[in-house]
Amino acid sequence: MALIQHSSLTVRFQQQIDNAQTYLIPFIEEVVPVKEGLRVMEIGCGEGGVLKPFMDRGCQVLGVDLSVGRIGLANEYLAEDIEAGKGTFVAKNVYDEDFRTAHQQEFDLILLKDTIEHIPDQEKFIPYILQFLKPSGRIFFGFPPWRMPFGGHQQVCKSKVLGFTPYFHLLPYPLYRGVLKAFGETARNVEALIEIKDTGISTHRFEKIIRENQLIVEHKKHFLFNPIYKYKFGVTPREQASWLTSIPHLRDFFTTAGWYIIKQPE
Repeated sequence: MALIQHSSLTVRFQQQIDNAQTYLIPFIEEVVPVKEGLRVMEIGCGEGGVLKPFMDRGCQVLGVDLSVGRIGLANEYLAEDIEAGKGTFVAKNVYDEDFRTAHQQEFDLILLKDTIEHIPDQEKFIPYILQFLKPSGRIFFGFPPWRMPFGGHQQVCKSKVLGFTPYFHLLPYPLYRGVLKAFGETARNVEALIEIKDTGISTHRFEKIIRENQLIVEHKKHFLFNPIYKYKFGVTPREQASWLTSIPHLRDFFTTAGWYIIKQPE
């Protein structure tokens, strides 16, 4: 069921811009103003659409992504802003020593939108990126909980049946792989979906990592309907019922996105 944004880069880019402008920035501004001079880094920035509204507000941005191709598109799509000195986009690994030493305590805000669920060893990664944050800075995390209906990213499946089948990503590994192959998914797609199964994260485990590192959840929202679903499926975003968000394990089965703003202790 590959959606149009999976095949059209320009559509995905514009959706990133609209979603950040309409939903992400207002969420962040419930805690910190997004204004001129704010230094913002996005890890896993892709084509850079999320950062465009921040540049429009006068923020100084850095977008970093492992994909050389997607960074190339960011530099193409945002050439005017880059030429004006509003931002830089680089294909780098944040674990690289030269990147680490160049950006110590530099940023007021770090964004990881639909990224943390793709990163291995989150218990190591989350405390690692604190070094890039100013002492008063914040980190935004937004991700689909692993156990939610489409937490396996099955919307990228070529099979329409699998693309619309909730929860089947929770099958044991051998059975999951077998179902993907039986429905004609390519070897490349199968491995990509297995990788997501390896790195998927629940809200419960995420919050546990935050607590274990003595970090503070300053602001959070759980969504019944993820804001990005407005663009994918035409569904109006809706917050999760408060009674359900209070039940750590159960909520993940019915919560399509968790949004958090994290800060360090004062």
